[in-house]
Parts: sequence; C-alpha cells; structure tokens
Amino acid sequence: AVLCTIQATATTAIANSQIELLTMSFPGRAVQRTWHLVDAASQTVGRLATTIAPILKGKHKPTYRPNGDCGDYVVIVNADKVHFSGKKWSDKLYRWHTGYPGGLKERPAKDMLERKPEFVLRKAILGMIYRNNLRMSYIEPRLKIYAGPDHPHEAQLPEGIKSLPAHPRKRMGDFHFGLGSKYSETPVQVGGAKARECEDA
Repeated sequence: AVLCTIQATATTAIANSQIELLTMSFPGRAVQRTWHLVDAASQTVGRLATTIAPILKGKHKPTYRPNGDCGDYVVIVNADKVHFSGKKWSDKLYRWHTGYPGGLKERPAKDMLERKPEFVLRKAILGMIYRNNLRMSYIEPRLKIYAGPDHPHEAQLPEGIKSLPAHPRKRMGDFHFGLGSKYSETPVQVGGAKARECEDA
C-alpha cells in the first residue's frame, strides 16, 4: 500500500509538472496588440457582435488565456447604420432602472438608435463577455465605437486601411471566419471550393 501511494504521488507530480510546462504566461509588455477597423454599415447587430467579441478577448491568438488581458483594439465606424432582422426595431426593448421607486424605464431599439447610436452595438458586444474586472477595466476601454464614418485614431489606423470583412448571412462561400483559406477548402463545408468541384463533377 505504501508503494502504491508513492507511485501515485510521483505520477501526480509528473502530471502537475507537465501542466506547468504547457501553461503560457506573458508579461503585459510582451503582449502584441493590433488595431482592427470595422465598418458596421448594413451589418446585423448580433452577427457583428459575435465577430468582435472574440477579438476583444483575444481568442483568435494562440497565446489566449481566459484570465489574461490579451485582446486587441477594435474601432467601429458607422454604428448608426446597423441592421436588425425581423421586427426587432419595434419589438426589442432596452430596460434599465433609475434606482428610485417606479423608476423602471424602457426604450425601443429604434428610439435608442436615434438617441444613442453607439449604445446598441456596445450593449450587444459586451453582453457576450463575462462581467468581471477584466471586462470592465481592460476590455471595455479597447472598444471604440463611433456613429459616423470618421474616427480620431488615424495614428493607429492610417488612411487606406481596409476594414474587416462583413459577416456573411450564411456559413458558406469563401469566408473563413479567421481560419484562413483552408476553411473553405474542406469537403464538409457547404459552398466550399471542394464542395463546388464535387457538384460540378
């Protein structure tokens, strides 16, 4: 029994050492951050938010850690021209409370876009990120949303920079969702290159 205990302890120590070797940690000065430009004109709010939230968290990087601040900067322009599908402009309500008795307020999405065009997209994006100190102190300040086509970040995003591709309405075609051209070449992908070759054959 003593020998089994020693063997189990040794196995656990080896496993823990392997886990420590696999865990990556970088100081703040070693984290490389990129600035991304997004044109929100005529893009659906929810689909656009699912593209931006992982970039803010850094999930597109091999050095991603859930407890680390490793995301990039995202600058969104034309936030006042976003799109909602169906009847969401009239049916979707934004609610908040003033803190006083009977202070429950609500506003339709159409009115909210007229009063605070940046709020609609910001609410959708931040709603996909955990509410913790990492989001409030580090992730939120990296999200820059502007109603018009202009932004004050010409130093980081000079003129001529192309915006990120629009999120497609269907998961098909040559859009690779950040995985490169290999994504559209898989035979399982509907509408991919190999799938089109099989259909032509």
